Amino acid sequence: MTANDPLSDALSGIDNAESVGHLTHTVAPASNMVGSVLEVFYDRGYIDGFEFVDNGKAGRFEVELKGAINECGPVNPRYSVGADGFEQWEKRYLPARDYGSLVVTTSHGIMSHYEAREAGIGGQVIAYVY
Repeated sequence: MTANDPLSDALSGIDNAESVGHLTHTVAPASNMVGSVLEVFYDRGYIDGFEFVDNGKAGRFEVELKGAINECGPVNPRYSVGADGFEQWEKRYLPARDYGSLVVTTSHGIMSHYEAREAGIGGQVIAYVY
């Protein structure tokens, strides 16, 4: 079986592992985008950490979960958002104001919408977590 959307597969696997109470989850295959999204999750305090494991192919991420994720998922299609337009997407994907985080890909890399708003840059919303 091939993965059509590795980010979607990774986020649904993490969401399922969190919902049943697992402490670790393996995300395979690894990609730069998935690694950057995991970095945002780590920076925002949703996971305890992650490690890249090279298996001679695409590699995999071993993610240490801490039970802080209620829901996470991809945003498809990936909507373009201006620097002042994040509030509309917060209302759509997050349950309450200042609760959770949108993951945004920008010209400066992948970051949370809080960092993008602070830097005054827009981008494309690719995922959400709360």
